[in-house]
Amino acid sequence: MSYKNAKDVLPRDLLEEVQRYVCGECLYIPQKEEDKRSWGAMTATKKLLRDRNQAIFREYQKGVRVSELADKYFLSVKSIQRIIHERKK
Repeated sequence: MSYKNAKDVLPRDLLEEVQRYVCGECLYIPQKEEDKRSWGAMTATKKLLRDRNQAIFREYQKGVRVSELADKYFLSVKSIQRIIHERKK
């Protein structure tokens, strides 16, 4: 997230109105609900994690132990168990 100077983006009258409430402080303006995107929508991270989890589950089904999978994927045993449990559903 980058910061913008309000005087560069807001009309003068709106800037003066905002200054009545918040002056000289940082102000976060959230996105509108209809403009929000789900986590991972802008990158390939969601797909990469889905593919990784699928590979973990396939290896588990082939008999690879949970502790081995944890070491191989640099995850905790609990994380591997969670992934397996979610895939079994």
